[in-house]
Parts: sequence; structure tokens; C-alpha cells
Amino acid sequence: MLSNIRIVLVQTYHPGNIGASARAMKTMGLTDLVLVNPRQFPDLEASRLAAGAEDLVDNARVVGSLAEAVSDCVQAVGASARLRSLPLPHFDEPDAMARGLVDEASHDPVALVFGRERFGLTNDEIRCCSHQVSIPANPDYGILNLSQAVQVLAHELFTAWRRRPDSGYRSPRPAQERQPTREQLGHFQAHLSRVMQRSGFINQPHARTEDQLEALFARAQPSRRELSLLRGLLASLESHLPDA
Repeated sequence: MLSNIRIVLVQTYHPGNIGASARAMKTMGLTDLVLVNPRQFPDLEASRLAAGAEDLVDNARVVGSLAEAVSDCVQAVGASARLRSLPLPHFDEPDAMARGLVDEASHDPVALVFGRERFGLTNDEIRCCSHQVSIPANPDYGILNLSQAVQVLAHELFTAWRRRPDSGYRSPRPAQERQPTREQLGHFQAHLSRVMQRSGFINQPHARTEDQLEALFARAQPSRRELSLLRGLLASLESHLPDA
């Protein structure tokens, strides 16, 4: 689905903005970058500011017109800070735009179009789009750098996609925060029971005590790393106990 979402940059003046935009795209899972008549490209500055997204810069397609860039798209949304007089549907909220664009991207290519750094898209270029969107900002200073605008709207697209039931998105978790398996918990409970008995804390089977402690650790939900620390503590205590 995300592979059907295209980012189009029209006549980008500073090559570094191409690289920074590619970086913004890659962090949000977008990979299709099309450049319309960039002033200077390829350029080392574009690759330098991509900072890990050089593959998007290397694979970017350069075309001669916006019409060519969006010719196969079923929907093309022009990002503009200035409202035009053209009677195009306008998204007042970027999240509404993102949901609509992601829905269309389920089946067909779509595009999000950004204009020049200084004055954005012309009226003729807006006519190549099916919709417009603006980023709500401080009315006294609502100016975003090109790559910042790409980052904001790319994040909206990624959020709309990951919230879909069919996205399959799972937030990555550090290994130390992963929950232990039932087998790992069982080994811990058995180790704890053995140490309690060898230490004299309980001198006969006492199901209630063990059940209460098991319930305590169930509520605490220790991570794998935390459970490993507890096992280490038990092993240290056990090594100082007399042999049975």
C-alpha cells in the first residue's frame, strides 16, 4: 500500500532539500520519489543530506512535467500554504487527506505533490492535481521548509496506514522489553520454589504462599531482562545455601 504512494517534488531549487525529503520519506516507509525539473540533480548535497536514504535519491525518477509525474495516479494532492481560487476539493486537516489517500493507494497509485521552496505550486500545476491540502500552522508564521512539509504529511500518511486493521504494523520493541514465554516463567517459578524451600522460608509444600507469589509476578509482568535478573539473584542466593 505504501509503495503506491508517490512523493513529487516540483522544480526543487536546493539539491539538499531533495536528500532531506528522501530521508523524511524513508522514516515513514515511503519509497517512490519523482522529481520534476530539479534545478540541480544528481548532486552530492542531495546524497549527503539523505543520511541513510541514499537509495531513494539514487532511484528517484526525473520527469519533465507535473502532468507526466502524476499521469498514472488516480488521485494527486497538491500541498500548498496558499489557498487558490481553483474549485478543487480542499483538505482542511492533513489526517483526513492521509486517510483518503491511503484508501486509494490500496488499489492504485496516488501522489502527494510539493512545489518550489519559494512560491510553491503555480495555478497551472494545481490544475494537474485532484485535491489540495494545507498544513495548519501559526497564522503569523506558517512557513515550513520543503523537507519539513514532506515529513509532516508523510507522517500523517504513515499514521493513517498503520492504524488500518490490514496494515499488520507492529511497533518494534527492544529485546529487554519483550515478555517472557510461559516456559521461561515456569522455570522461574520452579527456581523460586526451590530456593524458598532450601532457605527454610517454607519448610513444607505451601500452595497458598507459592500461588500468592505467582500472582504477584503475574501482576508485575516482568520483561525477559527483568526475569533474567531475578533468576540471577536466585542463583546467587542458592550458591550460598548449604547442600540439602
